Amino acid sequence: MLTFFKEIFTWWNGQTLGTRLQTIFFGKLVGEDESGNKYYQNKKGKRWVIYNGEVEASKIPNDWYSWMHYTNNKIENRHNLKKYKWQKNHLPNQTGTTNAYNPKNNKNATKKKYKSWQD
Repeated sequence: MLTFFKEIFTWWNGQTLGTRLQTIFFGKLVGEDESGNKYYQNKKGKRWVIYNGEVEASKIPNDWYSWMHYTNNKIENRHNLKKYKWQKNHLPNQTGTTNAYNPKNNKNATKKKYKSWQD
């Protein structure tokens, strides 16, 4: 029951009730990425994504990003591309997490690059 109320009143926890109804009645599942996000399209060509977990636009990998924005490229029809050993997995924006970049450990990043006029 709590999930039902979350779905009605909060959009940041996943899909809302309106999105669920549109997906059930008009949506056709196009595919799913490695993060578990599901991509849908209706007959008129409107496209949307149902995120796995918290709604965060940076969770969409490059190939699905181009599909969502109607960008025609070679990747669009080949969503399950072979990944090489040297390729890293897609990560969402890490700002605000423990994995965020912190220049405190980098001595060159914290060094002043100018001279103050009030020395």
